[in-house]
Order: sequence, then C-alpha cells, then structure tokens
Amino acid sequence: QVQLVESGGGSVQAGGSLRLSCVASERILFSRAVGWFRQAPGKDREFVAAISWGSGATNYVDSVKGRLTISRDIATNSVYLQLNSLKTENTAVYYCNTAPGSVWSIRAMSPSADFASWGQGTQVTVSS
Repeated sequence: QVQLVESGGGSVQAGGSLRLSCVASERILFSRAVGWFRQAPGKDREFVAAISWGSGATNYVDSVKGRLTISRDIATNSVYLQLNSLKTENTAVYYCNTAPGSVWSIRAMSPSADFASWGQGTQVTVSS
C-alpha cells in the first residue's frame, strides 16, 4: 500500500500563503486520484481538493475555490496544495490520501470510514 507523507505546514498571518507537499512512497497509478483533506480543532476531517493522477482534472470544495490550487508532479510522485489568502478558519491539520477512481469518487468517500490509513498530516495555523 502506498504511503503518503505530508509537509510544508506552518504558522502564518491571515492573508498569507503556504505550499503543502504530499510525497508518495511509490508510483501512483494513473487510475487513482489524490485528495487533500483537513481537520480543524473539534471538527471532523473534511475534503478540500483532489486531482486525478492520470488526467490532471481537479475538484475543490466551494469554500476554497480561487484561493487553493492542487497540482501534481508525476516524476516525483508528489502532490502540492498552494494555499493563498489564508483565513483564520483555515487553521487545521492537512492530510493527503489516495483512492481508485476519479476526483468525484475520492470526494464522495468518508474520511472517517473509507480510507485504510492516514499519515501524520501537516499543521497549518493562521493568526489574525
């Protein structure tokens, strides 16, 4: 099973930017999608964005459209999440994960029930 390691989090002021990285331990199949999720304090883990490994198609939750950009580098088995115009409510631990199918498939999966495992995540803290 491919393992994913997140990095790039940190503490920024509102309006700032961060670039999160997710590196896979082995080649990701073109039939899979990779998603970013986040878990804010006291809340459930939720979907943020996804990218199709084969086509590069993307999908975002409405609340982040225009401020977040997901991208991939097939050569290095890496997925990135560019966070711009950060708000205090974006404070959370950000995780990545992968699943067979499309960006719509991974978006529809339950973070608490449908994934076999999760990595450590990377903390993003936005202050006012």
